[in-house]
Amino acid sequence: MVALRNLALLVGRVFIAAVFVYEATGVVRIQAEIAAYMEGYGVPGSLLWPYVLFMFIGGLMIVVGFLTRIIAIGFAGFCVLTALIFHHHFSDLNEVLHFGKDFGLTGGFLFLAAGGAGAWSLDARFRTDCWPLSPVG
Repeated sequence: MVALRNLALLVGRVFIAAVFVYEATGVVRIQAEIAAYMEGYGVPGSLLWPYVLFMFIGGLMIVVGFLTRIIAIGFAGFCVLTALIFHHHFSDLNEVLHFGKDFGLTGGFLFLAAGGAGAWSLDARFRTDCWPLSPVG
């Protein structure tokens, strides 16, 4: 049962992070359009590169399980902000779906923050869990 738990945590980390790593690579290909989209919602286009780096590097950190709980909390906050800033036009079904997806991802990241990366992670290998109330998953 322990191996199944650790496998589920590894696969779950890969799946949830893949959304962001993939999106980061896509944003790089259409930088001008994304910056304009951001600015249309009052978010400075100068935040494009910090946004891309957070999604890409943070996503890879989730995959390998390094500082997982802290990065997961960062992604949870990121997803809430994304939903509230960009997806609040509830008369548009697509926006409603994106809003719900962002909050669903927030829930996944909160589960990851609470439970940790598991034994098959760099957190477990190097004891980098950084969670004051519990041992490494």
